[in-house]
Parts: sequence; C-alpha cells; structure tokens
Amino acid sequence: MLRQRKNKRERREERDQALLRYTKQRQRNVLAKPGVHEFIVVLDQMKAGFNVAKIFRSAEAFGAHEIHLINIGPFDPSPGKGAFKKVPARFFDSFDQSYRDLVNRGYQVVLLQGGCDRQLTTAELAKKSAFVLGHEEWGHSFNLDDYPEVSSVAIPQYGQVESLNVAVAASIVMYEYVRQHQAKANL
Repeated sequence: MLRQRKNKRERREERDQALLRYTKQRQRNVLAKPGVHEFIVVLDQMKAGFNVAKIFRSAEAFGAHEIHLINIGPFDPSPGKGAFKKVPARFFDSFDQSYRDLVNRGYQVVLLQGGCDRQLTTAELAKKSAFVLGHEEWGHSFNLDDYPEVSSVAIPQYGQVESLNVAVAASIVMYEYVRQHQAKANL
C-alpha cells in the first residue's frame, strides 16, 4: 500500500500541532522532578525532530536525573509519551556552558564515541556520570582536546555496519549505568 503525500497545508498543521505540544510540555517541565539515579544525559546539537523525544522516554524509564539540551530547537514531544514533562530539562547554547555546570556539580563527563578503545561494558561508571551524545551525522560539537577531563567510551559492536541509532545508543548507556549501580545498591 502506497502512502499518500501530505500537501503543504496538512504538513503545516502537523508542525503547528507539534509546536503547541512542545510549548505545553516545556511549560510543565519546570515541575519535573529528578529521577532516582544521578546520571545526566547531554544531547549535543541533535536534530530536534528525530531522536530527542525518544531519548526523553528512555531517560524517564531509567530514572535519569535530568537531560541537558545543547542548541536544540523545538521538537515534537509525542514520541516521548509524556516523558518531556517528567524528566527535568536544562537548555544551553553551547557545550561549554553545559560542561561547566556539570563539573561544578561534581559530574564525570563521558562521551559516547564509536571506535575508541574503552568499552562501555568494561568501564566503571561514576555515580555522578553525564553521558554526552552528539549529532546524528556529525557527532559532538566540541574539540575533545579542549576538554581533557572528558573520557570516551564505545558500545561494543560486532556487525559490519558499526553504527547505532543515537536513541538506541542512549538507551544502552542508561541501561549499563543502571545495571552497574543497581547491582551495587543491592549488595
């Protein structure tokens, strides 16, 4: 079955409805409470319309403390199933602003980066970890040499593509954090 293309008016109406949902949920976000875990997810200049809402949904499920959005415009929160109004969001214009905030609060900043030697599954994640996920095509927006305290981890992959959707990668890193810290809490 072929899907019919929407005309300009229908696309504009959908975009307007998504913007209205974003505005309402962003206003409600000020009442959001931090999750049960101390990790923070940092979304570094991602495409607003692709993965952001899905990452909020996973962050809510895994009990994230908050999410930093760096230079990300309005997005349709509906794929997040209401998570945007439940997980505290902090908005920044640059990575440096977010980084300074995290360091001042005692967070260890960890960049998810394919191809690095340190594997997520063997890395010991600090209780106060902040995970940086970059743009879907271009990666992170900053020069890693300017932030020597930022460590990198890779998700082990064994296929030929060696690429994961960023929302999937975010879910994997959140799961690994919870796995490590739940196990320690239950001892």
